[in-house]
Amino acid sequence: MKRDDIQLLYQYNEWANRRILDAAAGVSPEELTAPNDLGWGDLRGLLVHIMTAEIGWRNRLSGLGEVARPEATDFPDVASISARYKAETAKLWDYLNGLSDADVSGPVTFERDGRQRSSTLWHFLAHVVNHGTQHRAECAALLTGFGHSPGDMDFTLFLRQREESA
Repeated sequence: MKRDDIQLLYQYNEWANRRILDAAAGVSPEELTAPNDLGWGDLRGLLVHIMTAEIGWRNRLSGLGEVARPEATDFPDVASISARYKAETAKLWDYLNGLSDADVSGPVTFERDGRQRSSTLWHFLAHVVNHGTQHRAECAALLTGFGHSPGDMDFTLFLRQREESA
C-alpha cells in the first residue's frame, strides 16, 4: 500500500462523511436527538462518534497518544458538528500529507488501554475508513427514515464523480 492509495481512501472517506453531514443538515432538532437502536444513542451521537474516532486514531498514530475528545452534547446542531469536522479534517490531511510510502507500509506501535498494540500503519489507517463506513451506513438508515437520504455512497460512485469533475 502506498501513500497515494491511502490518500484516495481518505478522499472517499471525506466525500462520504460530507454526504452524510449534508443530508443531516436537513433534520429537525428532534430527529437529530431521537433515540435509536443502532448505537451511540441518536444521530448526533453517531455523527460525533465518526468524527471522534478519526480524531483518536490520528492522535494515536501520529504519536500524540490519547487526548480528550468531544462529547455529542458539545454539539447543539449539525452545523456545529460540520464546523468541527472541517477543522479536524484539515488536521487529518496535515498528518496524511506528511507520510511517505515507507511510513505507510512500515510498523507502528502505540499503547491503548494499558496494552501495546502494533501493526502496519496502513492497516490502522484502512480500519478508520472501514469504521466510518459502518457508522455512515447507520446514519444513512436513520436519515432515510427521516426523509433525508444521503443517496448512494459507493466507492465506485465517488471515483466516477471524481473522474467527471477532473
